[in-house]
Amino acid sequence: MKIWFDVLTPKQLLFFEPMIKRMKKNHTVLCTSRNYQQVTQLSKIRGLKLIIVGKHGGSKRHDKLNASLERAKSLSSRIKDFSPDITISFCSPEAARVSYGLDIAHVCFSDSPHATAVMRLVIPLVQKLLIPWIIPKKEFTKFGIDSKDIINYKAIDAAVIAKRKISKNNKIRSKKNKRKVIVVRVEEEYASYSTKKRPAIPIIKEIAKNFSDEEIIVMGRYTSQVRRLEQVFGKKIRVLSKVVDSKILLENTDVFIGSGGTMTAESALLGIPTISYNAVPNIIETYLVKKKLVIRETNPKRVVSSIEKVFKSSNLKIKKRSKKILNSMEDPYHALVKTIKSV
Repeated sequence: MKIWFDVLTPKQLLFFEPMIKRMKKNHTVLCTSRNYQQVTQLSKIRGLKLIIVGKHGGSKRHDKLNASLERAKSLSSRIKDFSPDITISFCSPEAARVSYGLDIAHVCFSDSPHATAVMRLVIPLVQKLLIPWIIPKKEFTKFGIDSKDIINYKAIDAAVIAKRKISKNNKIRSKKNKRKVIVVRVEEEYASYSTKKRPAIPIIKEIAKNFSDEEIIVMGRYTSQVRRLEQVFGKKIRVLSKVVDSKILLENTDVFIGSGGTMTAESALLGIPTISYNAVPNIIETYLVKKKLVIRETNPKRVVSSIEKVFKSSNLKIKKRSKKILNSMEDPYHALVKTIKSV
C-alpha cells in the first residue's frame, strides 16, 4: 500500500513519527511538510526525512491564503505522481483539498476542535476522523462529518510524544548545579485561533523578578518572538533560539509554564510540575487540570506563588499520578491501522 503523510507542525511530527516508522516496514510511505523552521529543524534532530512542499503562511490572512493555495497546487502534481492509496494528516487543509480532488481516501487525527478555521476546511472532506476519547463527537460533527465516521481512541496525543524514546547521548545540559530550572513556552501567535494578546510576557517578567538566582529558559516559536524576548529581557533569561527536542529539555526541568497546548500536556504526563496560563482554552488542558496534573493560573503573581509551592514540595504525588495516567493510555497506531482497513 502507498501511504501519504502530510506533517505540518512539530507536534504532528512527534505524534506521527512512530507510526511512520512502523508503516514503512510494510508499505511505501511519502512524508511531506512545508518550509517551516520549527518542523525542518526538528525533523533533522529526529532523523525523519520529509519532502518540503510550499511554506508556512505566517500570521496575515492574505499570506496564509496564498501559501495554502500555492502549496495545494504544488502538492497536486507530486501526489498525482506518487498515487497513494490513502492520505493521513492532522487535518491538513492542503492534504484535504488535494486528496478530495484526486479521489484519495483521507484519514485525519485531531484534538483541536477549537481550531475552527482548519476544521471548516478539512472535516467535510475526510472519510474518517480519529480523536481522543475525552472529546465529545459533537465538537466535530458540527463541522460536517457524521458521528459514525469519528473513531475514539483512549489516549491524548501528548501521550505518544511523552512515551517516545530519546538518545542518551542527546542531552542539552547536565544538571550538576543546584539552580532550579524554570521553562516557559510562549503562546502560539500565528495560528488562526490565536488571540494575539501575548500573555506570556508579563508572566516571564514576574518570574525573572522573583527567581533571578534560578535558570529561566524561555522557548520562542518564531524568530520574531525570539528577537522580542531578547530585547525585553536581555540576559535575565535564556531564550532558546534553536529548535530542541522537548523531551530532552523537560528531563532537566523543575517546573514548566506553558500556554495549555501539546507541550503543556507532555510535561504533565512526564510528571513535571506544570502550570498552564491557558492562552487557548481547550478540552485537553481542562482534562489535565481536572486530573490535577496541571495547575491553571493566568495571574503572573499567582504563577510565581505556584512555582514557590512547587519548589517547597517533593512533587512525588504528581509523578505517581502522571505515570499511572500515562500508562493507562493506548497507542493510537492500532486505531489507525483498523481504520485504514475499513476505508
